[in-house]
Amino acid sequence: MGLTAGAALLGAVPVVDMPPVDRAALLAEDAANEGSGAKGPYRFGWNHLVDLGIGTHGEWTVLRNGDRVWRMGIRCPGAFSINFVFSEFVVPAGGKVFVYNEQGDQLGAFTGQSVPGRNRMGVTQLPGEKILIEYQEPAAVAGEGRLRIGRVTHGYRDIFDMAKDFGESGACNINVICPEGDDWRDQIRSVAIITTGGSGFCTGTLLNTCAEDGTPYFLTANHCLDADVEDWVFRFNWDSPTCTPTENAPIDQTVSGCTLLANSEGTDMAFLLLNSAPPDEYEVYYSGWDHSATPAMGMTGIHHPRGDIKKISRSDGPAVTGQFDGAECWNVQVWADGTTEQGSSGSGLWNQNHQVVGQLFGGAANCDNSVDDYYGRLDLSWPLIEEWLGSSCGDTIGGWEPLEVVPIVFDASITSITNIAELQCDQDSISPNITLKNNGTVVLTDVTITYGIEGGPSYVEEWSGSLQAGQTVNISLPSIPLIPGENILTVTSSAPNGGADQVVLNDTWSITFTASLPSAIVSLILTEDNFGSDITWSLSTETGTILYEGGPYQDFNAGDVDSTAFCLTNGCYTFTINDEFGDGICCGSGEGRYVIRDLFGTVYAESNGEYGTGRTDDLCLVGVSVPERSASNVLRIAPNPSAGAFFVDLGALGGPVRITVTDAIGRMIMAQGAIAPQDRTLLDLHLQPAGMYLLAVDHPTGRVVQRIMVER
Repeated sequence: MGLTAGAALLGAVPVVDMPPVDRAALLAEDAANEGSGAKGPYRFGWNHLVDLGIGTHGEWTVLRNGDRVWRMGIRCPGAFSINFVFSEFVVPAGGKVFVYNEQGDQLGAFTGQSVPGRNRMGVTQLPGEKILIEYQEPAAVAGEGRLRIGRVTHGYRDIFDMAKDFGESGACNINVICPEGDDWRDQIRSVAIITTGGSGFCTGTLLNTCAEDGTPYFLTANHCLDADVEDWVFRFNWDSPTCTPTENAPIDQTVSGCTLLANSEGTDMAFLLLNSAPPDEYEVYYSGWDHSATPAMGMTGIHHPRGDIKKISRSDGPAVTGQFDGAECWNVQVWADGTTEQGSSGSGLWNQNHQVVGQLFGGAANCDNSVDDYYGRLDLSWPLIEEWLGSSCGDTIGGWEPLEVVPIVFDASITSITNIAELQCDQDSISPNITLKNNGTVVLTDVTITYGIEGGPSYVEEWSGSLQAGQTVNISLPSIPLIPGENILTVTSSAPNGGADQVVLNDTWSITFTASLPSAIVSLILTEDNFGSDITWSLSTETGTILYEGGPYQDFNAGDVDSTAFCLTNGCYTFTINDEFGDGICCGSGEGRYVIRDLFGTVYAESNGEYGTGRTDDLCLVGVSVPERSASNVLRIAPNPSAGAFFVDLGALGGPVRITVTDAIGRMIMAQGAIAPQDRTLLDLHLQPAGMYLLAVDHPTGRVVQRIMVER
């Protein structure tokens, strides 16, 4: 249930009991008020004014890790639901607030970002007569949180179908999931039920802006407003998942709090800014609008009648002008399907183009006589809200989908690099083959391809042709020089048909390989014991790239010799041999052994096979057979000696090179690629002890070697 570690230490939760309410009297009062024709707010609950805080009520528990948990229960005897308002809501970083009921429903986690910039927050309904409020406070912010509850609402109407048929709206109402809603799936997601003043329901709609930036502007009715508007709670996607019978839906997709930006009695309009945009997982939609004075030729309403699951209504006739209770309105003369009721107030009216043209004020319509509903006119409200919705898009705008899939017209991707062996033995260049794919919807006629070795120059190849949508083409790129040692080749596509690529994530492909340049042949000579199936080995570079590997071998071949030639270059390598049984390759199972040596008899590693489960040998090659060039003509190092910083000027060299530094006993302590000629390259040896080192620059045409001295 969201509890922190050690929650099992928490004891019984103190419960605060609210006074009972007279449900029969409240329902009778509601019935007397329904004759006015106003569509809301639809009252469902009774407000208790309270003062309950973490310093005066509930119980704190300190967990073993130092975190604290405060919990308090609230009971409203006989209630169908409970909602409440935090009159003070200050939650520091890392703090979390949860609300639970006895059925296991959960709201939260609420954090300080749930109501950014505010210190109050309304919390929506949970079914049942008892709730538990829990605040988790990390030890690092102990005492910084402040919570106080100022109002608790006892739900005396069964809005969650706890005791009877679901909801209280008339039987003629149509769930939005039914076929009547098929053409309105986007607009349905823009509609929310509002908990107003803690105890009433209205409906409203998210509106798009000319900027299409997802600012959560919200349209509802002026007559829904109350003194507590800033604490309103907006619940999205409360839609039955089935057409019939009506079933419940998630109740935790809420946004708490808003700011009233504009309102008008003359058009019964209220225009709000929600405290935060609905999260992406709500998948809401921002409805388009039409603020011209052109009457709709067909009308649709989406709303929560009597606080029920979301419904849809449809009128085939045109809108006509009319007045209701002094407000200028669009008049829906007859609903062909569905109706509206109290709680529908503030819901949008959409024209035949799926654009909002007004919001519901009131009228006589109900399931018994679905005629004469009145909606405040957006065209007359427009001067009051234009500054927020914008004027740059004219009289009308379509809806906006935050997660809308944008059609991909231009998308050229690289899907493979081939013709590159993992080990390049004594090769000073490569000629890559690549695959180019057209993931867009138009024919590709030209693409810019950029490629190169990391640490080296970039090369550009312009491809042209005719590549249909979804097709691929193989392209051979001109050869490029290699850097001795590890190479990373990267190929990128760009500018399809001279425009911007809409999906840059698939534009680049890279492969890593090793260039033994210049090369030397070093061989592993391994004599097996009787249990060759136990033996595996590998040779890897200093960066961990495996160049060669072998084994397992056949059993009962003691004395057999396996010879593997390694093509290597200057640098350090690691040879690892493993024995699965853990007895090496000698002593009782045959006299196995191994040696690693070059063609001239130089031994780099050897073992008599007594290594148990495994053995690791480090071997370094220095001065692989390349002609050495005079350092004085092509290499300048300054200062030398130095306290640790050496600047290397590669002078007359050109192209990719590999710089290595070895210590007095031949251990490699630094290796890096570079491009010559270029500005000075810095070698930083500040972390190395004082002494003499050997700096070597390997180039496809030779090697330059010079001694450097670290003095302190």
